[in-house]
Amino acid sequence: MRIADICKREIVTIDQGASLREAAALMRSRHVGALLVTADTPRGSGALGIVTDRDIAIDAVAQGLDPSATRVGQVASGKLVAVPAGAGIGDAVALMQQAGVRRLVVTEQEGQVAGFLSSDDLLDAVAAELAGLSHALRAGIVREATEHRPQAAAPARPVFLPAGTPGMPWPGTAA
Repeated sequence: MRIADICKREIVTIDQGASLREAAALMRSRHVGALLVTADTPRGSGALGIVTDRDIAIDAVAQGLDPSATRVGQVASGKLVAVPAGAGIGDAVALMQQAGVRRLVVTEQEGQVAGFLSSDDLLDAVAAELAGLSHALRAGIVREATEHRPQAAAPARPVFLPAGTPGMPWPGTAA
């Protein structure tokens, strides 16, 4: 499975000069956990890093920084770890492990940003593949059971036991 098939294509950006409060509000309104941090350069707007909900909560708020006064560029991860859109799940996992990150930027062949890939995206993809394997195994078991089932014998006739047989109630008593 290619990363291009499982990554989130919606990329929400924020300028490095925006406040953490603005970043949190943008994350909430767009239902994302990470923003691509941008800055104006002589060649146009460029990607500088990523700011995540964890960066805001753990690196800023938990340390007593004022979310209205602290700029996104102050807490954003300055390193962008990217995985090519055509890479496989194993490649993405290895990159996350090497860099110690939970999210990767997904890039197209020309280097432009194409999406985000989170560890949750990878878990969902692997779980879906394992579920498919599980269904295939169950289908095989059902097929084997129906192909190799011996011919059923004629239904047995009921056997009536006389009253007083061990385990049978006496006439007129509750069962």
